[in-house]
Amino acid sequence: MNTFTINAETRGDLGKGASRRLRHAGKFPAVIYGGEPKPESLTLDHSEILKIIDEESFYTSILDIVIDGKASKAVVKDIQRHPYKPKVTHMDFQRVSEDQIIHMLVPIHFLGGDIAPGVKTGGQLTHIMSAIDVACKAKDIPEYIELDVSAMDVGDTLHISDLTLPEGVTSVELSHGEDHDQPVVAIQKSRGMKADEDEATEEAPEGDSE
Repeated sequence: MNTFTINAETRGDLGKGASRRLRHAGKFPAVIYGGEPKPESLTLDHSEILKIIDEESFYTSILDIVIDGKASKAVVKDIQRHPYKPKVTHMDFQRVSEDQIIHMLVPIHFLGGDIAPGVKTGGQLTHIMSAIDVACKAKDIPEYIELDVSAMDVGDTLHISDLTLPEGVTSVELSHGEDHDQPVVAIQKSRGMKADEDEATEEAPEGDSE
């Protein structure tokens, strides 16, 4: 997993006007909280963040947040973006220690969808979940969870319990009971398949009436 370092400055000038001035200067506001230190308002450089936020592992890594020259370990908890411009408007970080148990959303990578029998016969592979909420030590956060769907047929559904989680990593949903075993991916009959079956039924030769 990659190591990410983010340089930040403490921010004393708060409010919407101050945030607007930051953004005009190529910077944007952020906050870091958690642990014994009080929450701190930060200023981040927008161009620096843009270089790393498209990397998937950024969201599941322990980051080095260097604030006025002093490093803190943290994870990303929230990122706010401009509604239509490629800009970040605010970020939240949570301070962590490596052995601290935290909750994180981890992306799911689906394997073998192109060779699944249900897809080959025209079924629609539907990703019901794209990430799973897990609990684990900060140092054990997986970059992603893989799920093999290559054996799925039309009508099949895989659930959270079908995911193979690394040792020390648990599903937050399943910790609430078996009735929280939500569906993750399914192959459903496509409209085209239904139409083809209907046409086949209509065109089937009738028995000899004589």
